[in-house]
Amino acid sequence: MYQVLNCLVTEHDWRLVVLGGAICWLASAVAISLLHRARASQGRTRAIWVGLDAAVSGCGIWATHFVAMLAYDPGAAAGYNIPVTLISLVFAVAISAVGLGIASLNNRRSTVAMGGAVVGMGVAAMHYTGMMALELPARIVWSPGIVLASVLFGSVFAAMALVVAVRRDDRSHTLAATALLTVAIVSHHFTAMGAVTLVPDPTLVTDELTIAPAALSFLTAVAAFAILGISLVAAMLDRRSSSELHQQKVLLDSAIGNMSQGLCMFDAEGRILLFNERYAEMMDRTGMPLQGRMLIDVLQDQKSNGKWDGDPDEFFDMVVAAAKAGETLTRVVTRNGRSIRVVDQPKKGGGWVATFEDITEWQQAQEQISHMARHDALTNLPNRTLFREQLEKALRLAKRSDQLAVFCLDLDHFKEINDTLGHPVGDALLKEVARRLGECVTEHDTVARLGGDEFAVVQFCSDCDPSAVALLASHIVEQIGEPYDIGGHQLVVGVSIGISLAPEDGKNPDELLKKADLALYRAKADGRGTYRYFETGMDARAQARRILELDLRAALQRHEFEVYYQPIRDVASDEVVAFEALVRWNHSLRGLISPVNFIPLAEETGLIVQLGDWVLRQACTDAAGWPKDVDVAVNLSPVQFKNPNLVSQVKAALQASGLPAHRLELEITESVLLQNSAATLAVLHELRGFGVRISLDDFGTGYSSLSYLRSFPFDKIKIDRSFVSELATRDDSMAIVRAVTGLGKSLGIVTTAEGVETEAQFELLRREGCTQAQGYLFSQPRPAAEVNTMLSRPRARIVA
Repeated sequence: MYQVLNCLVTEHDWRLVVLGGAICWLASAVAISLLHRARASQGRTRAIWVGLDAAVSGCGIWATHFVAMLAYDPGAAAGYNIPVTLISLVFAVAISAVGLGIASLNNRRSTVAMGGAVVGMGVAAMHYTGMMALELPARIVWSPGIVLASVLFGSVFAAMALVVAVRRDDRSHTLAATALLTVAIVSHHFTAMGAVTLVPDPTLVTDELTIAPAALSFLTAVAAFAILGISLVAAMLDRRSSSELHQQKVLLDSAIGNMSQGLCMFDAEGRILLFNERYAEMMDRTGMPLQGRMLIDVLQDQKSNGKWDGDPDEFFDMVVAAAKAGETLTRVVTRNGRSIRVVDQPKKGGGWVATFEDITEWQQAQEQISHMARHDALTNLPNRTLFREQLEKALRLAKRSDQLAVFCLDLDHFKEINDTLGHPVGDALLKEVARRLGECVTEHDTVARLGGDEFAVVQFCSDCDPSAVALLASHIVEQIGEPYDIGGHQLVVGVSIGISLAPEDGKNPDELLKKADLALYRAKADGRGTYRYFETGMDARAQARRILELDLRAALQRHEFEVYYQPIRDVASDEVVAFEALVRWNHSLRGLISPVNFIPLAEETGLIVQLGDWVLRQACTDAAGWPKDVDVAVNLSPVQFKNPNLVSQVKAALQASGLPAHRLELEITESVLLQNSAATLAVLHELRGFGVRISLDDFGTGYSSLSYLRSFPFDKIKIDRSFVSELATRDDSMAIVRAVTGLGKSLGIVTTAEGVETEAQFELLRREGCTQAQGYLFSQPRPAAEVNTMLSRPRARIVA
């Protein structure tokens, strides 16, 4: 130990020793930094980093040695053999590469320490080879014990340096490792120099291939600082870049780990490169080794455990082939009761990325949306769309021996229930009707709600009796007609049914539905509560009806309507006191069309609102030119009472014509009061409030509720013609007329008898005290131009 200290103190220039130490520290820092880079890499990249680390650290160690040798004063002129000097550099680089490669193999402390020891031996090999390059007139005598100690110092401290370096890649560990590696190199060098004893020998001569120590040391220092400086800057930049990449990797790993989707990346051979936990969970592969494994091996393991259906080899070949062809594969698989959509997206350069998305809830939502789009929300029956699909399917499957019938159903008087009791009761009734319909049919039949109170049925049966259609229709009529208990209300509705048969009446859904609908109209026309089959003539009648509807819409624009007037006479004075306005249609091609043929159609299509407003205005205008003691009566349809502008239209007609309100009489039927009693009575009170008189038409033919006469002060009640026509022949008709006229007298209400055609009828009405009368006995309805004639001529001269 004393020999080493003596050599260091007395035989070295301390300024150059410090320079050598600085070079050694810089070389050690670069070596540790590049070691971190090498260990963070894989494969070929790691080998490149190890090679660069060995080259830079070997050059640094070599430069440290020769700068330190410049600080050594042997007491005689010396030089260095160039070939041997270069060999020492090769030893430094090569052995360092071996040691650094060993230290990069894994994280075991023993492996890393062994690598560090090899690096220490490389330092020793470089040092003693470099000493062999020293040429001076003296022989070198080595102290074996000190030589061994130098090798041990270098190996132990180098091993410690690498163990500390790999423990953690941070500043404190890096600085500690750098210090230890510097100690390893410096301690080895100066201990080894202490083992040297020079024995002068003048016989030794210097080889020609030598270089002066000063020149060699200067060039070595410059080159070492340049190489080490550049390497250190590169390492620092790489460290910063690696740090940023590491942060990005952490973020990416966090994103992948927290994805709701599973993700797995494969190389071109089908080896798993990357995956997240969600993938393992969704595909039931938790607890299985996955990283770096071939997909086929994973599938075969699952196959053996009963967790994979199908042929693993066939599936694997398909996926790999699609990736190589650049094709995207999409499929849905089921795992643990969950539906998973898998998308295999090819990568550039080979391989593919597979994403796994749990679409169970999405599928359920889609199924719900599809169900809602194809089913009625109230009854959950198939709607028109699904009904048509089922009908198309039945038509495709039907054989020659099969029987297929289409039923169109419409509830009778449902609208009155809906209007009087409200929509909640109406909806509950529709649900109950749907339930009963479902009980009437078999599992092969389809029941649907087409809208409102319209239902439909497809009856499909094989080798059944031809009477099965009629039996089902009769059963439906019977079941639907049974009373209902809805919300405390006892309700009764009927059903009308139209039936078409396939293939007799049609071979496609549209044709069958159309003809069943035509049959439904016939069932309604024949009294409702029954069923009718389609007949050929129905189509022609429906076509005629459609043409009439088109003509009706155009008639208002073409001014084809005209108001006729029928006189109403006072029974006591036998004078005309009013005229009833009656609309007539003078068709340009068909001539005069009876109101019986177009008024129901106008009410059904809603055209009665526009037509009724025109009649009201025309009647008021015509009446304004009559004597002031002659009134005009205008009929109002129940449809017109649904128009919120009815009152304003009446006021507008009076204002435009100048007719006083008391001369206008509006006739309504009992059905007006049925549809919405409270609202209707409010409108009637408002009309009567500004002077218009209200009469109840066709009294005795409808519900004839006497409560109507008590709830509203009618100005007039009109006795229906059906009672008047049988006055002379039926006692009950006379009793009814007597009761009505007596009721009118008691309540102070004018009574008017309709349909008076004989003098005998007129005389009986006079005897019973009827107030007014109208009918063909006095005059048929006449154009407005003949009103003055009807006013001026005596009754006896006015004949039908």
